[in-house]
Amino acid sequence: MLGSRKGKLLMIKDILGNPQSKRRYNQNLFRVVAPVYDRITGLLSWGRDSAWKKTLGTYLPGSVHVALDVACGTGDITQILRDRYPLSTVIGLDLTFPMLQQARRRLVRPSPPALFCADMCATGLPDASVEVITGSYALRNAPDLSVALTEFNRILKPEGVALFLDFSKSTNPVMQRMQLALLKLWGSLWGFLMHRESSVYAYIAHSLHAFPNRVELIELLGRTGFMLVDSRTFFTGYVQLIICRKK
Repeated sequence: MLGSRKGKLLMIKDILGNPQSKRRYNQNLFRVVAPVYDRITGLLSWGRDSAWKKTLGTYLPGSVHVALDVACGTGDITQILRDRYPLSTVIGLDLTFPMLQQARRRLVRPSPPALFCADMCATGLPDASVEVITGSYALRNAPDLSVALTEFNRILKPEGVALFLDFSKSTNPVMQRMQLALLKLWGSLWGFLMHRESSVYAYIAHSLHAFPNRVELIELLGRTGFMLVDSRTFFTGYVQLIICRKK
């Protein structure tokens, strides 16, 4: 499915440390999970994922012309954008075609969606062409996070808003170890139950290990041209919603 479990675990640091290999790994991973993505996201979050995404929707700004959902997956946030901006252009972008196929099945009304298969690090959109960017569990999966954030800043209009929901890493090393251990155990269980391969969702813990902690992430956002507007944590700090604005 994704190669031998032992081999993947041995190579995971190298995979996450190289943008090209991380991109390929994510493409393979999400091809596997696409048919069950909505179900497993609900299970992994104890049924709270939908509520977190609805909370993201309450922070969306007023009327816009163009909104972009990066790593749109099966299109749940894309649908929130379409409901919020029914007269606007809403674009969903994802790296994996099977995920976009799932999104197309969901987003058939009121009209076919604008969905594109592309890397979030190179969207192909014009400079200053988007007013809102959203991403759920997107930043952690970016092949190169600094490049992705720089790209988002490039395509956002002045004062454009970006909203990101993702797993969050504590600044406390002891809490980090506890978070990662529990997340790896929980992900491994569901990986085995759903796919007979524990490494499928154990990847979440590995990717969070390589991800900036909460303070480092805010600092990186600042260096790539964003200003923090607000943030919220959920699920005892395992998940964070970040709202920021282009400087």
